[in-house]
Amino acid sequence: METLKHAIEDARSRYVAANPKSQAADESAERYLPGGNTRSILHYEPFPLTMVGGNGAELTDLDGHRYVDFVGEYSAALFGHSNDVIKSAIHEALDNGVAMGAPTRYERELAGLLCERFPSIAQVRFCNSGTEANLMALSTARVVTGRNKLLAFNDAYHGGVIKFLGGRCSLNMPFDFVLADYNDIDGTAELIDEMGDELAGVIVEPILGAGGNIQGDRKFLQMLRQKTQEAGALLIFDEVKTARLGPSGTQGMLGIYPDMTTLGKFIGGGLPTGAFGGSAEVMAQFNPKKNGALAHAGTFNNNVCSMAAGCAAIREIYTPQRATEFFDWSEAFRHSLNGMFAEKAVPMYANGMGSMIAIHFSREPTKRPSDISAGCQSLRPLLHMELLLDGVLLCRRGDLFLSLPMDESHLSKARASFEKFADRYKPLIVEVLAA
Repeated sequence: METLKHAIEDARSRYVAANPKSQAADESAERYLPGGNTRSILHYEPFPLTMVGGNGAELTDLDGHRYVDFVGEYSAALFGHSNDVIKSAIHEALDNGVAMGAPTRYERELAGLLCERFPSIAQVRFCNSGTEANLMALSTARVVTGRNKLLAFNDAYHGGVIKFLGGRCSLNMPFDFVLADYNDIDGTAELIDEMGDELAGVIVEPILGAGGNIQGDRKFLQMLRQKTQEAGALLIFDEVKTARLGPSGTQGMLGIYPDMTTLGKFIGGGLPTGAFGGSAEVMAQFNPKKNGALAHAGTFNNNVCSMAAGCAAIREIYTPQRATEFFDWSEAFRHSLNGMFAEKAVPMYANGMGSMIAIHFSREPTKRPSDISAGCQSLRPLLHMELLLDGVLLCRRGDLFLSLPMDESHLSKARASFEKFADRYKPLIVEVLAA
């Protein structure tokens, strides 16, 4: 039987042969960029593809291959590539002045759109990324409570300097974090009780994104809401990714409302932005009209291009009705994948919810990161490489993010690619998982 090592080597050999220009571009970039790269997540062996154009839900690489884009800029590209409404809004903003050093109508309109959309956000402030939004929310929790300890979860990602994938990262901000296991109701409740009046806040993704698009158990999230209230700590929902799910994010679907919510990714219409918001009481800390207010600076917090694009995207394109329709359509696709995997009796499962999906090598949904086997991890490079070779872009760790320009032909293409992979490698998958 073909071994996993040989299968990956064979796929990579075919990939190298098909992409000589991307390989040359990667090697050339090493002169000025360490490893030819400025975003670690975008590197993979033997080298990443170089993209030169995007239209709708598709991308074209340097060697002229066309792909269905399920990477979706890790959920930020909800609106696809070159959306006319968003382009028009950006052009209008550019024509009227870029860096004006003053408040503009765009940030005020976008603030209103977000506050009306998300039940827990009475007031909001903008920044430049989801990472910044989470840094500000965590720092706010420490100031508001006068405490230092923060609770986060193993295998969570809250930004480039707040990540716990496989443990603590040496580049993390030196906050006093205590880590719990995601979806562990009893263990996490115990930790919160132990920290008591030392706990400033709990930060959690309602769906654990980088850890495998694992749905947060409703009882788990309800427990966090109750326990943080009892402890006098702030509950922070990191909805940088999950805010795209339904009209008002995961919190709206669950009816569980945090003290603070962080946003990013899609809210800028594909341009860089972030936001953090919460109750009027918490956000009053940043009111510059009051003595002793917290100073929150950032030259490009309210940059007109991102603000204008965000206004157009949320007001005109991703309306509450469209968000509901898109969620249902995406969830039906996810279920169709699981139906196909089950019919073929191949141990693969589309984890996640709606337009956020991760393919796991398992017969059942993954409830905790610790449930992800070593065999599952070892099979992901093969899946990634084979789907790239078949014209389907997905994240190297097996994530798929659907975008609004996609239609049934794009979903059918992806479904056929997964089916081809399952048919070809089922014996190898079973063998690897049994080892």
